[in-house]
Amino acid sequence: MQLPFPVAEEPDAIAIEKGRLLFAGETQFVKGVVAMDGLPPADRMEVCFAGRSNVGKSTLINALTGMKALARASNTPGRTQEINYFTAGEEHYLVDLPGYGYANAPVPVVEKWQRLLKQYLSGRQTLRRAFVLIDARHGVKKVDDEIMSLLDSSAVIFQAVLTKADKVKEAERAKVLDQVRGALAKHPAAYPEIIVTSSEKGWGIPTLRAIIATLE
Repeated sequence: MQLPFPVAEEPDAIAIEKGRLLFAGETQFVKGVVAMDGLPPADRMEVCFAGRSNVGKSTLINALTGMKALARASNTPGRTQEINYFTAGEEHYLVDLPGYGYANAPVPVVEKWQRLLKQYLSGRQTLRRAFVLIDARHGVKKVDDEIMSLLDSSAVIFQAVLTKADKVKEAERAKVLDQVRGALAKHPAAYPEIIVTSSEKGWGIPTLRAIIATLE
């Protein structure tokens, strides 16, 4: 039976409050990592955010934490060239993965990022979930399918997060959601709910906070 991949419903009040409290505390940048031996100690739960260049990943992390300049947003695709670690509360790491796709970088640099990404996804025992960001204006592209396949082979559960949902009309958003559902159905590691967000409007941010706060 094919999973329908519904849009995640708003969590209950207890989960919403747990999410609020998690991100109400101080969030700090820990370090940027360029090699596996530079990873911080695996002493807390972590979630990571993956997405092609210019999907709005840094902006989403800033919206989650309520800190406008925490993750550096850039109009230059591929500017984030490290695995960036941030703390959330006392027990969580937020991990900002390098943007993939049409990154404005030399081929050897891109290949180095890809190797690091594969090593990280395969070897980080404290990683509880990956959030794969999909631009609501474009849907799933080939490069998104590639990262999803990598998550499948790494046995990392991932959840699709539609970004910039306010930039498309409701009818067009419904078409994109259907396309995303079709793509997710091919990936065994896909979590069977989609989160629809707009960092600008605040859509879906409390839901995403609650999901992160209630992961076990």
